[in-house]
Amino acid sequence: MIDLKAARLLDQNDPLKTFKNRFTHQENEIYLDGNSLGKLPKSVLSKLEDTLQNQWGKQLIRSWNENWLELPLRLSKKYETLLNASDGEIVFGESTSVRLYQILFALIESRNYPNQLITDSLNFPTDLYVLQGLAKHFSKLSIQSIQYGQEILADIEQLKEIIQTKPGIICLSLVTYKSAYCYPMKALNEWAAQNKSIIVWDLSHAVGAIPIDFKKTKTKIALGCTYKYMNGGPGSPAFLFVQKELHNLLQNPIQGWFGHLKPFDFDPQYKAAQGLERFNNGTPSILSMQAVEAGVDLILEAGIKNLRAKSVALSEMLIDEITKELETLGFELESPKNSIRRGSHIAIAHPHAWQICQALIQGDTLAPKIIPDFRPPHFIRIGITPLYTSYEDLWWLVNQLRMIVTSKAYLNFDEAKSQVT
Repeated sequence: MIDLKAARLLDQNDPLKTFKNRFTHQENEIYLDGNSLGKLPKSVLSKLEDTLQNQWGKQLIRSWNENWLELPLRLSKKYETLLNASDGEIVFGESTSVRLYQILFALIESRNYPNQLITDSLNFPTDLYVLQGLAKHFSKLSIQSIQYGQEILADIEQLKEIIQTKPGIICLSLVTYKSAYCYPMKALNEWAAQNKSIIVWDLSHAVGAIPIDFKKTKTKIALGCTYKYMNGGPGSPAFLFVQKELHNLLQNPIQGWFGHLKPFDFDPQYKAAQGLERFNNGTPSILSMQAVEAGVDLILEAGIKNLRAKSVALSEMLIDEITKELETLGFELESPKNSIRRGSHIAIAHPHAWQICQALIQGDTLAPKIIPDFRPPHFIRIGITPLYTSYEDLWWLVNQLRMIVTSKAYLNFDEAKSQVT
């Protein structure tokens, strides 16, 4: 096992080490959530204070023209830079679920693709719920959910065969939420295009964790949340990307005020805005968007390629320690070993995973509290966020996992699960 001194030396030589100081941390606590919620950037506090005290408190309605109407557009441009999208190909607002429903509904109604929805057993449950709801609305729509022979990896040849034989609209999570398996994005986009299909990518566990280039990967549609690796805060709004050539072929099923061509004319008849702005709905959530901007600014400053290099280095160290130190204690690696096929969280399995998580969270007199998260049926998910995760953090994790199992300290915790994990 790597010793604590060696882990601290790696942290001293880390070119991104100063970014950790730009987040809010709790004393004697290591945050390795995997990733359901990113940490709070310190710059959010001053941004929100100015928004509350000055823009809302003093300027009131004037702030729409002076500050707020421009904010979603500014965010869109920053995400276009991060993801290599063209101007006007990203809009901000709503939740990931609403965005997914909107764009799938629009694709189905466009009749540009066969009347078939395709997904697989690795997709996030919310995405599956949205597909099931659409199937109820469109009576002739069918859903093909591919079941793979294993729980953590996709069978790409099986997926390609389904797309070829039953083409349609495919919904996939680029980085899967349990194992961090990462699909070959470009190859699948090209295969879908060759077979009269289109892929809608959910990037919620990918954006901010791995480099994504919409142009190089020939991506046509993608969306995702901003509160995970992008550190935008709880419930922060989602983004939607649609390639420009599709803008005028798709209509927003939710004809909201901000999707109108001229919303402040208060025309009683709806006229869709030009381009992707027609997919705007209600009034932008300004407070949340201020926090989103603080998060994306940090990612752009650090550089996604630099963050990815550190993520891989941290993950490789952790995987090596799992193999050497933890497999004999009943732990199993449930994430791909190949970094090309892996996002930025590591999943390990253990028969007592839930209780082990509770023991980590409690900590002890000689070790910090460690916050991972649990995913059924037996996964411990370890988030590696290079902006603030350190080598020392992972040293403590391995040390505590070994101690908890060898001492059977996990038996002090009930098997019953809480609501939020």
